[in-house]
Amino acid sequence: MNIHEYQAKDLFREYGIPVPEGRVAESPQEAEHIAASLGCPVVVKAQIHAGGRGKAGGVKPASTPGQAGQAAEALLGRALVTHQTGPEGRVVRRVLVEKGRKVACERYVSITLDRSRGCPVLMVSPDGGMDIEGVAAEYPERILRVPVDPLYGLADFEARRAAAFLGFEGRNLHVCARVLKNLFRLYEEKDASLAEINPLVVTEEGEILALDAKLNLEDNALFRHPELAALEDPEEEDPLEREAGKHGLNYIRLEGNIGVMVNGAGLAMATMDLIKQAGASPANFLDVGGGAGAEKIAAGFRIILSDTHVQAILINIFGGILRCDFLAEGVVRAARDTGVGVPVIVRLQGTHAEEGRKILAQSGLKFTVAENLSEAARLVAEVSGQ
Repeated sequence: MNIHEYQAKDLFREYGIPVPEGRVAESPQEAEHIAASLGCPVVVKAQIHAGGRGKAGGVKPASTPGQAGQAAEALLGRALVTHQTGPEGRVVRRVLVEKGRKVACERYVSITLDRSRGCPVLMVSPDGGMDIEGVAAEYPERILRVPVDPLYGLADFEARRAAAFLGFEGRNLHVCARVLKNLFRLYEEKDASLAEINPLVVTEEGEILALDAKLNLEDNALFRHPELAALEDPEEEDPLEREAGKHGLNYIRLEGNIGVMVNGAGLAMATMDLIKQAGASPANFLDVGGGAGAEKIAAGFRIILSDTHVQAILINIFGGILRCDFLAEGVVRAARDTGVGVPVIVRLQGTHAEEGRKILAQSGLKFTVAENLSEAARLVAEVSGQ
């Protein structure tokens, strides 16, 4: 689960990580009032669940309260398009007004899970304020990775080593090390999947501040943190993904034109590879799970068809726990309810597969049943015009 920058900074404050003074506004008048109370200059920052806001014009400096109100008016209610939002962008519903600071240098800090090592890893770079992916690709020597033992946490010497790599010395080396240790404690105690500061800055007065804050929380651990679950912003979610969540479906919208329904994440990945190999592109990832019934299948089918980019649907089911006849009943019900107008290709194998094929054949609807994956790939290529 993603949360907004201002929410992450509230948690940073709780854990002793210094951040600029600021408050959230939902109107230009409120932004102007906050700027006046903070004292100018200030920075007005769009609050959306996406990076790249600065380059997209979502971070605006203001030297007077009036300018802060104008900056908020230019952002609020409008879609901000960044490299992470897609062409449709994200609507800005609130802005963060922060006290402006003169920055002497910028650094990058993050903690995430390194699946290859099976442990958290602290990553730091002296090239803060930049896309870390670009730094990793062009200047890998500019990134230090420190694997952290999950039983012992980030040791003092590891934090000091990372601070020294960032170029800190003297008092600021120990201040930075303390920030790193507090960030790891936050990451661990709140069951985060990512804790990132980009940039961590030193002001001209010598103060170390987390100028930006990004915190991603592990969905499967939210039952331990009801106070964090309350931070979720449904308006930032894709409406189809939100609807899928209500039915217990794993759905992610993509940018292609072939709707995909499968049971099992591994089969979903293989099916999407098959679609790409055939020359088409998947429009979604949809895993209905092993024990889905007809109602759940029908809900998934309706969600796929709600995406106007879908030109065809490939249903690829291996019936183990999931019975193929139940799936067929759900697909037929949803197809009748929605008046499906795109080709539907179905490949069924496993438990009650023959009964499922009969249900599809006797439905009076136009389903194309593929006997194997090779045939399914050929049919996908045909309907997508490749």
